[in-house]
Amino acid sequence: MTQTSYAGLAGRVVLITGGASGIGAAFVRAFASQQARVAFLDIDAAAGEALVREVAAASGSAPLFVPCDLLDIDALRDAMAQVRITLGDATVLVNNAANDQRQVLSEVTPEQFDWMIGVNLKHVFFAAQAVVPQMQARGGGSIINMSSVAWMRGAPALPAYAAAKAAIVGFTNSLARLVGPDRIRVNAIAPGMVITERQRQLWYPDEQKIEELRSRQAIPDAVTPDDIASLALFLASDESQRITRQCFQVDGGIG
Repeated sequence: MTQTSYAGLAGRVVLITGGASGIGAAFVRAFASQQARVAFLDIDAAAGEALVREVAAASGSAPLFVPCDLLDIDALRDAMAQVRITLGDATVLVNNAANDQRQVLSEVTPEQFDWMIGVNLKHVFFAAQAVVPQMQARGGGSIINMSSVAWMRGAPALPAYAAAKAAIVGFTNSLARLVGPDRIRVNAIAPGMVITERQRQLWYPDEQKIEELRSRQAIPDAVTPDDIASLALFLASDESQRITRQCFQVDGGIG
């Protein structure tokens, strides 16, 4: 698939959370290919450093990687401040980091619930809070929050995850209304089944199960990280300048 080129993204500062692997790494690669000035945060230092080397070799320009535990909001704020000092004000924020840990409702403790909300929702709110003044200073921007079809379909093994991902859509709607007058667009992307290496190792080791789920899609082809990244590029670009307060499903039309 040929990637669309968005000339307006060249030179813009793009900040991605959870960018070291999976869909997040696809975001890093995609924005770097548009000559954006990319920074990403992740707790996995080894994977982050490896991605920096890969992208630098492919594009000739290394993204900025800042190791960060997003459960620590002070550390998140410090990391975002470091990105701003190094690259300048961000005009694109992709709130990607998440964890789809399966849970049994009757066994979830308050501590486990708080962890799930922290890793899937809390940092999204505070990253947006930190970046909005930067976008206001630049006269606009695009915030892209990652939701999931899990809450729409009512995935039974994901009660806390689904709750957080539904909340992200509510936050997206509210924030879009709040910052729209500043020409800051806020949208969400809800992927369907995207089989990353982590997903395959933890939840989908059986290829037959994957094929069964794909057979329920209107389009039977695999939804890939690059598919999600392609939409993010559009939502970050000037071509989507009148699109805000939306949640886009990228799931092959699964029923």
